[in-house]
Amino acid sequence: MKIPTEQLPQHLAREVKPLYTVFGSETLLALEASDRIRAKVRGEGYTEREVLTADSGFKWNQLALAGSSQSLFASRKLLELRIPTGKPGKEGGEALQAYCRALPPDTVTLIYVSDLDWRGQKAAWFEALEQAGVAVEAKPVARRALPQWVAGRLKDQGQVADAATLDFIADRVEGNLMAAHQEVQKLGLLFPQGNISFEQVNASVLDVARYDVFNLGEIMLEGDPLRLTRVLDGLQGEGTAAPLVLWAFTEEIRAIGKVLAGTNSGKPASMMLREARIWGPSHQSAMQNNLKRFTLGQVTEALRHAAVIDRMVKGLVRGDSWNELLQLALRFARNNPGMVKAQPGRRAMPAAFAAHPALF
Repeated sequence: MKIPTEQLPQHLAREVKPLYTVFGSETLLALEASDRIRAKVRGEGYTEREVLTADSGFKWNQLALAGSSQSLFASRKLLELRIPTGKPGKEGGEALQAYCRALPPDTVTLIYVSDLDWRGQKAAWFEALEQAGVAVEAKPVARRALPQWVAGRLKDQGQVADAATLDFIADRVEGNLMAAHQEVQKLGLLFPQGNISFEQVNASVLDVARYDVFNLGEIMLEGDPLRLTRVLDGLQGEGTAAPLVLWAFTEEIRAIGKVLAGTNSGKPASMMLREARIWGPSHQSAMQNNLKRFTLGQVTEALRHAAVIDRMVKGLVRGDSWNELLQLALRFARNNPGMVKAQPGRRAMPAAFAAHPALF
């Protein structure tokens, strides 16, 4: 069975399973889930605790030995296994499958797997863990869900903020959930329970947002001009290479074109998403929800623009490549899919238009 971290409290209130596997890319949520499981089983009388770490020198027979040994002073045990690489290897995979076939009595096993990609989730050893117990996935909190997440954390410490303030906090902590947790805790220390104002938040919450260039395609699909501007400014400030940003945008534009061409010819959208290599429910949902806003002509013009930006990045064409990258992304903005409008502090027309009018 697989559940997200937000469903874990309800699950633990009903029952305790003999095996839990915590995995996922959001470290904060994974750590909190592990702590919640530890607290629950400790309250159930599992007072002995043994921790194993499957590093490079780990002997996998230690897992079976630890499961079969019991302390003279405790009848129930919590056995923890940490797999920091997310890859147990052939021997480890076989040991985990064997362990799942005969889980030890009077023992709750908690396995933490970091850096587990989608291929790892399809491995036989992980499927054995999922079938034998409960796999708890620590998923990243999407930007659109972040205000609600912040509201929940504020509620836990007796505080409330209005929607605009929650959205402001989300902008400042996007992509950095650990820091977001710390900023919310700071508000609990600085201000009493009850309503907190925008002015209090504005003076207290630091801008700790972090952006992943590999999420740029999904952000462009969603088409929020302000967010596009903020994310690109953040990536530039973090020293991200412009060619990498251009690659991310270009790959997404080509994917839009492939899905559009296929669906226009009557092919199922699900098949075209696979062919365009659009993975993950969030990315697929963003593509399907916004596809009707785009046209093949729009894709063609954007690819021509991208070709000019590529020459600009290489120094063959004069201009501000980061400004052009923003203008490229704004071609797919919700309120302006066709023409590119000026942004505060930026040129109204891409320099590439003036330098190469025949291309547009």
